[in-house]
Amino acid sequence: MREPYQVIVIPYTKTGKGYHYAVFRRRDLRFWQAISGGGENKETPVQAAKREAFEEAKIGKSSRFLQLDSMTTIPIADVGTYKWKADVFVLPEYSFGVEVSTKDLTIGKEHSRFLWLPYEQARKRMKYDSNKSALWELHCRLTRR
Repeated sequence: MREPYQVIVIPYTKTGKGYHYAVFRRRDLRFWQAISGGGENKETPVQAAKREAFEEAKIGKSSRFLQLDSMTTIPIADVGTYKWKADVFVLPEYSFGVEVSTKDLTIGKEHSRFLWLPYEQARKRMKYDSNKSALWELHCRLTRR
């Protein structure tokens, strides 16, 4: 059963030149985004983030996940053809960063490819403002700006 919320997850790694962030190109819609998905079967948002990160990029569930303050709401009409309760019109979207030790991710079926980019380049690639805001917050937290 689909839970009434969404999550986004931004993988990051520290390099000799600062932090790099992974952005993913949707196979069907051909735009760039963070890992995204929804909760299932009474998962908490962090549990959903860990499952989505594993399904879409094979990021281990024991990796260091950081829940961000960045949030938005999304109209249910923009999330697919799920059956929602009659009083659900928008879904909260929770944001996470996840630290990875390798840039060798395994691409899932929803994306055609991914890129590791420094902050400014990653931000320019992302389509959604919610992804850009979460990336900005994650970058500020990591660099203490």
